[in-house]
Amino acid sequence: MSHNGITNTRQMMVVISTVEEWLSWKSLPQDSSGDKHLQLTFSSLASNQVCDMTMDGRLISLRYADLKEDMTEEGISQAIDGCFKSCADGIGSFLLLIQGGHYTKRERRMIEILQAHFGAEALKYLVVLSLEDGKVADTLDDTLLELINMCDGRYCRITSSAASDDLCALFEMVDYMLSENGVTGYTETMLTEAKKRSTEDSSMKMLKQKVQEAEEKEQAFKQLVQQQEERRAKEIEKLKAKHAEERKKEAAEKKQYETKRESLEEAVRSHRAMLQLQMSATDDDDTKKISVILLGLSGSGKSSALDLILERAGNQYSFNESSHEPPQPTLSCERKEVFAAGRQLILVDTPELWDEDGVENLELVKDCLALSLPGPHVFLLVLQVGRFTQGECEMLGHLQKVFGRDFAEHAIVLFVCFDGKQRRPQRINDYVAEAHATLQGLIQKCGSRFYELNVTKSQNALSYPQVKDLLSGINKLVASHGGRSYSMRRFSVQELQERKKGIEERKEGALEVNYLLRDD
Repeated sequence: MSHNGITNTRQMMVVISTVEEWLSWKSLPQDSSGDKHLQLTFSSLASNQVCDMTMDGRLISLRYADLKEDMTEEGISQAIDGCFKSCADGIGSFLLLIQGGHYTKRERRMIEILQAHFGAEALKYLVVLSLEDGKVADTLDDTLLELINMCDGRYCRITSSAASDDLCALFEMVDYMLSENGVTGYTETMLTEAKKRSTEDSSMKMLKQKVQEAEEKEQAFKQLVQQQEERRAKEIEKLKAKHAEERKKEAAEKKQYETKRESLEEAVRSHRAMLQLQMSATDDDDTKKISVILLGLSGSGKSSALDLILERAGNQYSFNESSHEPPQPTLSCERKEVFAAGRQLILVDTPELWDEDGVENLELVKDCLALSLPGPHVFLLVLQVGRFTQGECEMLGHLQKVFGRDFAEHAIVLFVCFDGKQRRPQRINDYVAEAHATLQGLIQKCGSRFYELNVTKSQNALSYPQVKDLLSGINKLVASHGGRSYSMRRFSVQELQERKKGIEERKEGALEVNYLLRDD
């Protein structure tokens, strides 16, 4: 039974078991008292219990400390450590006692604590001993089989009836274990290394745990930030949608308000104009006069339109063929008057008021304004049907420079037709709808006020309703401004009146000279 002198050295085993298993172990001497080969002696050493087993000259001393169920992990570690240190003068190993092949949770906990405190090397010096005087398990638990496998199959079964033979097998298993793993058994050096590794493992485990906790906190923080950003984004979208809806509602309310306000303002202006017209109906002849200035480029038909308006407004009809021939170009401003619809209508014919470079002729501007007193009330912008040149594209800009930016509010566009060859003249609305975009823009800036006038003999019959419509449009425009004339800030009324007086005096002087020359 000797293995390399192992039997010559005192063998000591630290017992890992609950109180119940230790009590079952202590009952073996009573059941095997007749066996002369086996002697078990129990004693106490400090806080530990000692069991010396002697068989055929062999001695194995078991050291046990009470491992109660309610002990902490640290308490169990200290108890096992105390037992191990009492084995300092012999070969140390470990013995796990279980009952009837049952590997309970308490015993698994003890083995886990053993590994944690003494390291994995402790399992190289562990023997599992099953006490089977009571209820025995039919099959071994998987966790127990795993433990036996880790202990290289060191599993013994012992009964009180065959304790001698079973303990003999235990002795042989201990000898074989020591011969395989080291005759010195589990040493203090192994314990020191195990504690060092345990400390390092604990530190590493703690470090990993802290790293994991930090990562979890970081992840939780990221999730929190993401949730807050998503919530904030949703809130912003809701606010945007709410603001958009509010702006839409405000825009609709504003539009409704503007429409109502414009309607009221228009009603007030119309009412005020009517009152002013009624209040201004005095015996003063100037208050009953409407002054119209005809403007346009040379050849547009201003003079022809003026003559036709004078004839039709005065209910005249000319049979003179030559009267419908194109008149000579107008070189100076001329004033004509006619009584129409109960009031005096003043028509002022003009030449072009600016040269090819767009520079205004200030003298002609003053003349036309002076001759239009007490106006001007309306500007009649004359365009020839079928002709819209670059100069006419730029005409509105020149007129606004001459008369002011509010010029278009007092302007009416008059289309003059000279083409007498058409059997059925084109409707003016169709002509405007198909016109150049610049011409359409000009008409829109003049309040979409436009009329037509046929000045050819072949279309003479059309001129009666056309002139009537034109005069009606002139009266409506004057009424919309309350009967007030267009205000020219460039020249004072006194300056224009003096200029008008000078023009009339020069005209009278010229007539007198012509009369004297005719008498001669």
